[in-house]
Amino acid sequence: MNSKRLIIGLGQLAAAVTLLGATALASAQPGDVSQGAALFATHCAECHSMKEGKNKKGPSLFATFGAKAAQREGFAYSDALRNSQLVWNAETLSRYIANPKATVAGGKMKYEGLATASERNDLIAYLAHPVQ
Repeated sequence: MNSKRLIIGLGQLAAAVTLLGATALASAQPGDVSQGAALFATHCAECHSMKEGKNKKGPSLFATFGAKAAQREGFAYSDALRNSQLVWNAETLSRYIANPKATVAGGKMKYEGLATASERNDLIAYLAHPVQ
């Protein structure tokens, strides 16, 4: 392949990647923080706290967004979650909240999952920006 064709090919690849990224961003729906707070109270608060250092049956979820999974002091995580290499962002949280057992096989989370994408978006918005 000559260099001119390679440059054109790379340009087309860059355009395709940009288009795919724009499509993914356009399809992502921002969540409603207040709805997320209500979902947290209903689905999560029995086992988790949003207060720093306050573990319950599950670890505190304070400042979870952007953190590596299974790194909180004072909580006994499963080997599966410790070895998962997950970093909590919108995508990984959505997968995990939808089906924890499928996302981290062998994990200890006893939750069947939140199937509705819009509710997951709301809950993730709350985890990213909790209201007090």
